[in-house]
Amino acid sequence: MSSVILPTTHIMSSAENKVENGSTEEEQRGKKRKMSLSSCGVCGSEEAKYRCPACLTHSCSLLCVKKHKEASGCSGVRNKTAFVTLSQFDEMTLLSDYRFLEDTGRFANGATRDNLVQAPRVTVKSKKLASNARKMNITLRFLPITFTKSRENSTFFLTKEKLFLWHLKLIFPQSSSEFTQRRVSDKQTLKQILTAYIHPTESEPVTRQKLKMYVQARFDHVKVFMKVEGRKANAVRYHELDIEKSLRDNLSYKTLIEYPVLHVVLKDHWKDYPLKGPEENDKVGQEKETTQFSPSPQRSPTTGETNISRTAQEIEPPPQKKAKRGYEDEEQEEGEITDSSDEDDKNIPCDKSCDDAKGPANDTKDEVQ
Repeated sequence: MSSVILPTTHIMSSAENKVENGSTEEEQRGKKRKMSLSSCGVCGSEEAKYRCPACLTHSCSLLCVKKHKEASGCSGVRNKTAFVTLSQFDEMTLLSDYRFLEDTGRFANGATRDNLVQAPRVTVKSKKLASNARKMNITLRFLPITFTKSRENSTFFLTKEKLFLWHLKLIFPQSSSEFTQRRVSDKQTLKQILTAYIHPTESEPVTRQKLKMYVQARFDHVKVFMKVEGRKANAVRYHELDIEKSLRDNLSYKTLIEYPVLHVVLKDHWKDYPLKGPEENDKVGQEKETTQFSPSPQRSPTTGETNISRTAQEIEPPPQKKAKRGYEDEEQEEGEITDSSDEDDKNIPCDKSCDDAKGPANDTKDEVQ
């Protein structure tokens, strides 16, 4: 029989080397951990394994990390723009700044490729709707196509019939309900539109149950309001609409954003919807009373010469009409945001109307001479 001799010495030596290497690695790792970290800053009983990037607090486990964030309100995110002295500035700080600049450039490049930036602000459809609405004395404005209100807008204009089919939104605040109706003809009256919702017999049973408070009330105890666009958030005003008139007549000389949004309000809550106009009309009336002047001449008691109470320069010309819209200029109410298009209209030079206004003043000068 032949026997096989195994190299036992080589196997034993390799095993001993592995044990020695493992022990040295553990000692080095332990030394490094003791040198760099200390005990846990939260519980204080265990050796720390982690360090918070934001406040450099030591922790030993995930539980201690969560406790640290809850107690101190720390976000755990390193401040990339924190000040570093020149003596502490090293290669890691330089690399961190370089990566921060790379992230900034990547973020700026991503913003230029955003759909909101690339999308056209005005489409052909919106231009057509705005021009046809302007002919009916309605100011129609549009949002970028990425907005939800712009995407859900289904307003359509029939060219042959010259008819708007509006995307209409009805809000019933006393029942906390909202309804959306598509392709509503602008020839329909508001009463006809509301009949499908709050009529005791002609409305749908499910809708009637949701709007039970409105169904029980009479039509004369219900008013429809529409928010005035272009005002500050702390100065909200509303237009009161006539239920007996058509939708076109109610929207005339008003500003819309995408489509009309109507608030159907019961009588007890009318006071919560302040109207635009009463204070403005009072101001206009007071200004008219103060600007009245009598053309009758007065004689000076000493010289006997005729004095005119107002000079020609103080005579104000009649208010000009807007070039784009045919309705009169309204006094800007407090809290109203001016539109750039209105400012452009105000800068239109005077024409024949100003010359006609200066005519009577020149005649008075000739008579005095």
